[in-house]
Parts: sequence; structure tokens; C-alpha cells
Amino acid sequence: MTQTTASETFDRAVGVADRLRRNVETVVLGKDDPVTLVVAALASGGHVLLEDVPGTAKTVLARAVAGSIEGAQSSRVQCTPDLQPTDITGLSIWNPQSRVFEFRGGPIFANVVLVDEINRALPKAQSALLEAMAERQVTVDGVTRALPAPFFLIATENPIEQEGTFALPEAQLDRFFLRTSLGYPDAELEVQILDDQRHGHPLTRLRPAVTIEDLDQLFAAVEEIYVDPLLKRWIVDLVRATRSLDLVEVGASVRGSLALERAARAWALLHGRTFASPDDVELLFVPVIGHRLLLAPELVVEGDLSRDEAVARVFAACLERSPRPKPEWDAEARAAQA
Repeated sequence: MTQTTASETFDRAVGVADRLRRNVETVVLGKDDPVTLVVAALASGGHVLLEDVPGTAKTVLARAVAGSIEGAQSSRVQCTPDLQPTDITGLSIWNPQSRVFEFRGGPIFANVVLVDEINRALPKAQSALLEAMAERQVTVDGVTRALPAPFFLIATENPIEQEGTFALPEAQLDRFFLRTSLGYPDAELEVQILDDQRHGHPLTRLRPAVTIEDLDQLFAAVEEIYVDPLLKRWIVDLVRATRSLDLVEVGASVRGSLALERAARAWALLHGRTFASPDDVELLFVPVIGHRLLLAPELVVEGDLSRDEAVARVFAACLERSPRPKPEWDAEARAAQA
């Protein structure tokens, strides 16, 4: 492949990401960074946990992503305490005419799956998502079935309300590529939201911006983003540092290292670069690694720290053990040579 062709392929992928991001932002106003994180997770083949109080457009964001992809099948699982695993995966039903059991797939068999209020489902229902998220397949009645490609899961949860909820176990949290929140809009944006919804919700006017074939180009382009060996080593050192800090009871797994490196690739592409940088890693550490950590009790209860602030303190401690690399090369030139 010639350099010109590779450049054109990269530019097309950047255009796909930009169209998708801009389309979602027509519905979710003033939340550029969270939207970009979600698109980065999609481009990386990962899943997203949206954790925020009610009314902050978590579900709207998930539906906007689904509505922006032409040809993609989307589904929604509304989690409640009586939700059963088969309500997610599907089950085999006896057909009296053919006298055989026929499998009826559940909502997990879609390209974009919204799992709303995931912490309201019982652990046995939550566990039905583990195989799907990690291996993109489900096993029902001893038969393993592949999920559609691409497969992108967005789960929402309210971290404030505790009654009638079931905290996600560490194994489940580790399956999420990143965790982010939206927060409340500022006063001017809230007024704009009132105006935009005067004649109906913007979701009803949303039109697809990319196709599944476009996403294939995006996935391939992320694979080609250059990550210098020194940057890879720094990512590993940062993640390994979380396993030996007094601030952390259980650190991030190897899956965390993989996710942080891949997130840096996607973030670079979304910003028009062919190479990842230390800035990308620093920016992505909290959303990609934070939910994978079991923090020490004294850090959780200390003062009025939010979880993100507590994780930022952990990152600062990791930086003391594994300082930011200071390479004496031109990263862009190195990427061009790779």
C-alpha cells in the first residue's frame, strides 16, 4: 500500500469519526468530551458505562449513537429486579408444529445495545452480560451463538440512589472499556435545550451519519495508529503501579493496560493524529482505569472527594512511581517511519 493510499484511508476514518461525533452532539448539547469518549470506545471495540444522576441525558446519548449508524440494529434492556438472564440472551421455545425447540434471540443480539439502569438488575441477570461483553457471544442451553458485528453495549446507572439497586461486581466493571458521566448543562445550554424540545425531542429528527461499513474503516484505522514502545512501557508501568499502592486495595488487570493503550490509539485518531502521545494517556487514565480499581476505604471516605477526584489522586501517585516519559524524538516523524 502506498503512502498516499494509507493517508487517504486515514482521512476517511477521521471523517467517519467526526461525522458520528457531530451527529450525536446535535442531540447531546455541550458535552463534547463525554461524546468523544463514547465514540472512542466504539472505535476501539469497547463498551461504555454511563454513570450519573437522573436527567443528564445518559439514555439520550446511547440512543443518539444507535440512531447515527445506518443499518445498525439497536435494542434496549430496561433493568428491573425481576429481569431474568433469558430476558437478555433469549431462550429456546418448543414449536408444536415442527416438534423441535427453536431459539428466540433476546435483545443482546443487536449492534448497539442499551442496558438502562444496569444496577437495578439482580446479579444473576447482570452476569448474563459477561460473556457477551468479553467474547461477543452468548451460550444458551449449551449452544454458543455469535453476536452481530459490530457489537457495542452502553449501560447506564445512577450512582446516588441505593434502594433497590445491586452494585456491579469488579469482574463486571472490568468488562467496560471506560466509564464517564455527563453532568448538568450550564444555564445557557439548559435554555437552549428548552428551545430545542419545544416541538419535540431532537432524537425524532436525528438521521444516520455513518454506515456499518464506515465503522469497519474506523476500526481498521485505529489498529494502524502508532504507539511508540516507550509509551507502551509507560502505560504498563502506570497500570502495574495501581497494584502496589496503599491507596488501592485491588489494582487494574492486564485488561486495563490493553484498554488504555487502545483508547490512546482511538483518541489520537479522533483528533486527526497518526500517533498516540503521553497527553492522551494522561487524559484517558481516569475514565479507562478508574472503574477498574478497588480504592482503599480511607481514600473513599476522605473529605468530599468524588470518585474521579480519588482516582486522580491515585494517578498522581502512579506518576510519582512511573514518571511521564520524555523522549527526545519527534513523535510524528517516528510514526511516519513506523
